[in-house]
Amino acid sequence: MDSPIPLLLTIAFYLYFVISLGPRLMKKREPFILTGVMMVYNLAQIFFNGIFVVESLRLLWLPGKFNFMCQTVDYSNDPLALKTAAYVWLFFITRLLDLLDTVFMVLRKKHNQVSFLHIYHHTGMALGSWIGVKYLPGGHPLFLGVVNAFVHAIMYSYYLLTSVYPTYKESIWWKKHITELQLMQFLVTALHMLIGLLNFNCDYPKIIMAIIIPQDIFMFMLFWDFYKKTYYKSKT
Repeated sequence: MDSPIPLLLTIAFYLYFVISLGPRLMKKREPFILTGVMMVYNLAQIFFNGIFVVESLRLLWLPGKFNFMCQTVDYSNDPLALKTAAYVWLFFITRLLDLLDTVFMVLRKKHNQVSFLHIYHHTGMALGSWIGVKYLPGGHPLFLGVVNAFVHAIMYSYYLLTSVYPTYKESIWWKKHITELQLMQFLVTALHMLIGLLNFNCDYPKIIMAIIIPQDIFMFMLFWDFYKKTYYKSKT
């Protein structure tokens, strides 16, 4: 965490691979069969995202130590503050792991799934979570982190289920409701950020909230566009 250079290099190679290098390498090759790898990957994502959610609830939400109106960052060496910082770091690691999702799509020649929405979302979350660990390990956006990790745990559970039972891919019921859950996520987290932003007594950096809110709105618009095109295209 001393320098952003390793992260920036990782993201630069990620973008280069999924946009240019990967498709060129796979152009004349058969798609890789990554069933075993994907199962392990999905299990890891379910586990790590689940740990973040459970520990956030156990340490902060359930004991009443999280202020939903305004949660400030504790920079002290208090044991709870150090545990919070450690789990924020874990959240960052899971968002780095998310980048592999796109890599697997390229290797499996699922190029139609490598959309602007997908790449933008993963890149933005990796950058944003690094900033959180480095400068603001905790505070108001922890709510966003918990909601996001919960949605990811559900999403990767679906991916695991379809890898074990491929017939579930034939039904859009699961996928549709997961997308609806993602849409709700952006609305809820934007509202939570707005509450903190309008709270004049909240000393969490307003600039961070002011950046997250339009990002949530933008992501909602992108997911809503995907939702309409995917699930209602037959009606248009």
